[in-house]
Amino acid sequence: MMGLIKEELSIVSLDSLLDLKLFIPEYQRPYRWQVSSTNTLFMDTYEAYRKGVAEYRLGSVILHKKKDHYYIVDGQQRMTTLSILLYCLGKTNAGLLNEQYSSLSTNAIIYNLELLSKKVSELQPEECLAYKSYLLEMCTVVKIVTDDEQEAFQFFDSQNSRGKELAPHDLLKSYHLREMNLEDEHTKIKIINSWENKNQQALEDLFRNYLFPVTQWYKKKDGLGYSSDKIATFKGIKLRNSYNYAIYQKASNLFIEQTNTNGSIELLANEPLNQFQLTQPVLAGKRFFNYTLHYAELLEKVQNKIKDFHKKGQIPDVRSGDIYIKQLYENALLFFADRFGLKFVTDAVMKQLYTWCYTLRLVMTAVYPQTINKYACGKHERINYGLDLFAKISEMNESEELSLVIFESVNQEDGRINRKKYSEVWEFLYGRMDGER
Repeated sequence: MMGLIKEELSIVSLDSLLDLKLFIPEYQRPYRWQVSSTNTLFMDTYEAYRKGVAEYRLGSVILHKKKDHYYIVDGQQRMTTLSILLYCLGKTNAGLLNEQYSSLSTNAIIYNLELLSKKVSELQPEECLAYKSYLLEMCTVVKIVTDDEQEAFQFFDSQNSRGKELAPHDLLKSYHLREMNLEDEHTKIKIINSWENKNQQALEDLFRNYLFPVTQWYKKKDGLGYSSDKIATFKGIKLRNSYNYAIYQKASNLFIEQTNTNGSIELLANEPLNQFQLTQPVLAGKRFFNYTLHYAELLEKVQNKIKDFHKKGQIPDVRSGDIYIKQLYENALLFFADRFGLKFVTDAVMKQLYTWCYTLRLVMTAVYPQTINKYACGKHERINYGLDLFAKISEMNESEELSLVIFESVNQEDGRINRKKYSEVWEFLYGRMDGER
């Protein structure tokens, strides 16, 4: 039976673990431990040594065993750091030092090597020997070994790092890697390298501030509070799902993917068929990673379009409320571009969506995420109540239908308006509305 190898489930010393033939899968994330985390690991273990703690637990390591090789699914960051530390203490054949790390890992390895070398240089020679022995013999890990890669990722999903929950996009990464078990190693490496080349904070922001809210708002649902508990939205359809709706989605995606490859069917202006829609579920596995990279690129294009279209002052972004409104505007344009194509985001479309977003800013003294959430769902009592714009866009068949949506207007005599504070926003809005009268 495939799965957990019970006879290998044990608490072992660091020395015993390093005696195994340890390898890092080529598609694993680069080594990126910050020097602050490395310093914490050093101080914690050194303090345990100094106090004579009988056993210091370093957490768990999840391994996928193939023949006599053990591939680290979870624990790579800690094990790499410990190998660097042991190297500084004189153990030159420690652990993972012979592994081939990607170029994305270089800076972190150099910075942490410099830090740990400095820390070790401050110790007396006899203390270095004693501390090294303590690390190898008295520091232990929970060794979890499976003979099935999917099972290893299942364990990874439930692991925490020093009590801190893993970031939602890291959990999604492990989930969809698990769904790529039929893909070859080259495909995995290519996909994960593309993912890891993205700024990880930007990826987290993409899901939290854009993809999650939008995929909820068009359904008139709450788009707040994205967390690890709400990643089901992006788990998509498993490849082994055989229900009718899943078969239909898989067939549609396969057709688009093949068409894009051979180029036999194209849209107007020789644009390739769009592979994704925010109103449609994503397929688990490789398609999820392409989905994420696609929307990261589309968002960047939308943001650049905003910079090119608006003059200075029309997009305030200093106060938190200004940032929330700006993100609402970006989301509205992103959703429209997703449905119809970026070339259909005309000046008229930008003016109309800007008007919808920034009239809220003009009538509100303070704007919070809850304000944006209510407004996007058409539930804000202050203005445009009942206008659930994302839902309306999701039901449009033609891009021109946006011009038929009627917004509640404001005027210069409106007592809620702070014209002095947002003079350029007001000038842009009022000029547009005045020209339509």
